[in-house]
Amino acid sequence: MRYADLVFTGGPVFTADTVRSRARTVAVADGRIIAVGGDDVRDLIGPRTELVDLRGRMLLPGFQDAHVHPVWGGLDMLRCDLSEHGTAVEYLDAIGAYAADHPDDEWILGGGWQMSAFPGGTPTAAALDTVVADRPAFFPNRDGHGAWVNSAALRLAGIDRDTPDPADGRIERDADGTPSGTLHEGAMSLVNRHLPDEPLERLTEALLVGQRYLHSFGITAWQDAIVGSYGDAGDPGPAYLRAAADGTLTARVVGAIWWDRTQGLEQIPSLLERRERYRGGRFAATSVKVMQDGVAENFTASMLEPYCDGHGHFTDNSGISFVDPDVLNEAVPILDAEGFQVHFHAIGDRAVRECLDAVEHAIGRNGHGDNRHHIAHIQVVHPDDVPRFRQLGVAANMQSLWAALEPQMVDLTLPFLGEPRSAWQYPFGDLLRAGAVLAAGSDWSVSSPDPLAAIHVAVNRLAAPGHEEGEYEAFLPEQAIDLATSLTAYTAGSAWVNHLDETTGTVEAGKYADLVVLDRDPFDGPAEEIGATRVLQTFVEGSRVYAAPDA
Repeated sequence: MRYADLVFTGGPVFTADTVRSRARTVAVADGRIIAVGGDDVRDLIGPRTELVDLRGRMLLPGFQDAHVHPVWGGLDMLRCDLSEHGTAVEYLDAIGAYAADHPDDEWILGGGWQMSAFPGGTPTAAALDTVVADRPAFFPNRDGHGAWVNSAALRLAGIDRDTPDPADGRIERDADGTPSGTLHEGAMSLVNRHLPDEPLERLTEALLVGQRYLHSFGITAWQDAIVGSYGDAGDPGPAYLRAAADGTLTARVVGAIWWDRTQGLEQIPSLLERRERYRGGRFAATSVKVMQDGVAENFTASMLEPYCDGHGHFTDNSGISFVDPDVLNEAVPILDAEGFQVHFHAIGDRAVRECLDAVEHAIGRNGHGDNRHHIAHIQVVHPDDVPRFRQLGVAANMQSLWAALEPQMVDLTLPFLGEPRSAWQYPFGDLLRAGAVLAAGSDWSVSSPDPLAAIHVAVNRLAAPGHEEGEYEAFLPEQAIDLATSLTAYTAGSAWVNHLDETTGTVEAGKYADLVVLDRDPFDGPAEEIGATRVLQTFVEGSRVYAAPDA
C-alpha cells in the first residue's frame, strides 16, 4: 500500500470546488493531493507520514493573487519603504534617516506614500529638499500613478515652467507654472528615464524578498501585472527566469507583458518574442497588460462624464484613455488571435467600457475563445456595463481591499466623482448577481497583499482590523459578497484566470498540494473578525514554504 507523505486532519477543509464542499482530511504524496475526505483517509497514514493536526483550524487551497507586483514590492522593501508610515512628517523623517544611512547612493529611491497625507494629494519638492537636497530623489506613491521628486531630480531632468505636459500625464505646478514636485502618470518618465539600472542580482533579490512576503500571506501563485520596464524599476522578467532556472521560484507565476502605450500595433512581434523567451519552470509570460487609464485621485481615470469640481459642478476634464480606443479595438483582436490573454487596468467607467468594447471586437473577429481576458480594479462601472462581463466572458479582477471608506476615498475621490458615479464603485455584488467570473488580487505594493484583509472588506465593505484609517460606515453595503464567494474568487477564480485551474485552485485529488492553514475557521466567527485571521502555514506541492512562529 502506498502511504501519504503528508496528511492534514482534525479540521475543516474549504475545497473551493463547484459545490464548495467540506472535508476533514487531506492526504498528499509526491506533491499532489491523493485523497480528500473524512476519517477514511487516515488509512493512508504510514510510519513516515508527516501528520498536520489542524486542531479545528481551516485548510484551504493556496491563495492566488491575480494582480500583483512582487519584484517591485520587494524593491520597495529593500529601498526607503514609506508604506508603514502615514503622515508627511513621518515620511520626511524616514527619508532623511535613509539618506543619512546611504551617503554613497547616487539617487535616493523608495515609495509607498499616501496621497491623503498631503493637501490635494500633491507633496512638494521644497519639502523633500529639507531632508535630501544633495542628490536626486524619486518616490512613487503607493498606487504607482504619481511620484514625489526633489529639486535636484527636476533639475537633472530639465523640468521647468516651460516643459510641456506629456500626452499621458501631468506636471503639478505652482500658480506661476513652476513644477512643484509631483509628477502624475506619464510625467514620471521625464525623471525615471534618468534612474540607474537595477542589476539582475538586485531584481532577483527583490523577487525572493517579495515571494517570501507573499508566501507569509498564503499566496502560492500570482499574475505579475507588469513584466516590462515601468516606473522606477527594471523589467522583472529576467529575474523570474533566473529564479525559475535555479529552483528558487517556489510560486507559480503568470507574467503580463507590458503594452507600451507610446507604441501601437508595431510592438506585437516583440510581445510574441518575449512570450517565447519568458517561459521556464513555474513562470510563463502568456498575458499582455494594457493600462487603459490612470486613477481617480489625480483625475486621470477615464470617465464617461467629466470630473466634478468638488461642489457638484462638472469641469472640462474627463481623464485620459492611455490607449486610443481605435488602436485598442485593433490590438485586442490581434492579441486574442495570437492566443494572448489581455489583462486590462481600468479604473474609470469609460476605461471599463473601452476594454469591454475591445473584447467584443475580438469576439466578433475571432469568435469565443479561452484566453480568459480580465479587467482589474473596476472601480467605477456604469450599470449598463455590468452584465457585459458575463456576456463577453470577461473576468472581474477585484482589488477588494479598496472597497472601503478611508481618507483618500473621502477627500480625493467622492467629491470629484459626484453622484451617481460615487455609488457605482466596486460593484462586486452586482457583478456576482450578473453571473460574472470573479477573481481577486491585491496590486501589492500599492496596498497590502493580505488576502484575508481584502476578503474582510469584500464581505463587510469596511476596512479590516489593523487597516482602519478612521471610523467610517460600511461603503455601499449592497455590493458586499459572502465569505465563500470571496474565498473562491481568491483561489479557484484566480486560478481560472491564470489558466492554472486544472492543477490548482481547489482541494481535489490529483491537483497540486498548494495549500494554506489558517489560525481559525473564519466561518465560525462573526464577519467582523474575518480580517483578524492569520496564515499559519503555506505549502507548495506539499513542501512547506512558510510557517508562522506559533504554527
